[in-house]
Amino acid sequence: MGSVGETSRTVVRRLTTRSARATWRLGERLGRALRPGDLVALIGELGAGKTQLVRGACAGAGVAEGDVSSPTFGIVQTYRGRLPFHHADLYRLADLDELYATGFMDLLGGDGALVVEWADRVAGWAPAEALVIRIAEVEGRPSARRLTLEGTGVRHAELAAQLAAPPH
Repeated sequence: MGSVGETSRTVVRRLTTRSARATWRLGERLGRALRPGDLVALIGELGAGKTQLVRGACAGAGVAEGDVSSPTFGIVQTYRGRLPFHHADLYRLADLDELYATGFMDLLGGDGALVVEWADRVAGWAPAEALVIRIAEVEGRPSARRLTLEGTGVRHAELAAQLAAPPH
């Protein structure tokens, strides 16, 4: 356990992927690094690459490719890999009451990792400690994506730094 100062640690890293495949590979690295209780909040416009990142993360977490689908209508899908992988999509939710009604809040800090697309659509749900990944298209480069990784708390700060480091 760390001291109080360590738990409020925040690390911000920026990187650019040059193709959809590179975004997928970054997700794959994320999936390999995920541990039970991890929370990854994805923010970005439609078509920014959130789902591409999630599909890579599922592969890295050992989820069979055929098992991965969009949870847009079901809100949350749980996949089995080397750990439970909870994939949520908050796009269609209007408020916190709707989110509570889905049972989503029970997944926070649980036995699996939780990756949330459209994490900014519902205010007030996220705990202070998380890895927030903002994804944006790079103007003039249709396949490139600019990512900002913000990890708050010791574990999520470590994840941000690990993902931003060059792969080995």
